[in-house]
Amino acid sequence: MTEPTYAGIPTFLRRPLASDFSQADVAVMGVPFDLATTHRSGTRLGPRAIRAASLMLAWCPPYAWDFDPLERLRVVDGGDVHFDPGRPHEAPAAIRAAFAPLAERGVLPLALGGDHFISYPILQALHAVHGPLALVHFDAHSDTWRDEDGRIDHGTMFFHAAAQGLVDPARSIQLGMRTHNAENHGYRVMDARELHAIGVDAAVAAIHARVGRHPCYVTFDVDFLDPAFAPGTGTPGVGGFSTHEALRLVRGLAGLRVVGMDVVEVSPPYDHAEITALAAASVAQELLAVAACRPAG
Repeated sequence: MTEPTYAGIPTFLRRPLASDFSQADVAVMGVPFDLATTHRSGTRLGPRAIRAASLMLAWCPPYAWDFDPLERLRVVDGGDVHFDPGRPHEAPAAIRAAFAPLAERGVLPLALGGDHFISYPILQALHAVHGPLALVHFDAHSDTWRDEDGRIDHGTMFFHAAAQGLVDPARSIQLGMRTHNAENHGYRVMDARELHAIGVDAAVAAIHARVGRHPCYVTFDVDFLDPAFAPGTGTPGVGGFSTHEALRLVRGLAGLRVVGMDVVEVSPPYDHAEITALAAASVAQELLAVAACRPAG
């Protein structure tokens, strides 16, 4: 409360900016990358917008929890991953290299995107430490369309992740899909029709049944939300979910063994009144609370 929400350096939730993670439990990392988009660009500006929106949330704990995750976890803002946009083929390795030391030290990464491709090199870094991960994936798109090895695309990286053993589809679940893909590659796909029909509580139960105690990565694409709640994204799809439903679903992840998480696809040029950035910052804050509840080991 010592600084107005509209002033000061906009780190995520006003966490200290750090390059030394030796004392951190969680590192918030921006990944301003949008060279893998298939429609509207602009998500390179997402990390900055999410951080700015988070200042409206920093003055109090998330209201639905009976504790403050920032009192349980030492959270730092690690700034943004650096890469040369003039050498886009080098970006995946740069992202992977930025997250590898966090995984090795047991620091939980919370990545702010950027387009959804960024999850792939992060999964590579985490896989090197934890082995195949369970994936909990909120999205309007499956991002599992078949593709050639080596391509950089934000709609195919979970196909590659499954094919390469970075994730275990038998322990993974995708929620909210409302675009057609004839193949599921072993993932449990709970599309928008099913999720709307069964409701939040049943979906949360399905997530826990699928993932169990396995190390998991949580990835939240803001186009999981209906465009009425998140217009600022590159590939919006109607028939989605409200922010209320999304926050309830994220809260339901408490108890999972989360080893990494991200919030991606915020495109500020298409946002209105910063509502998409605020939704993303709110989801990220809830994910911190989920991380504070994760079991040891």
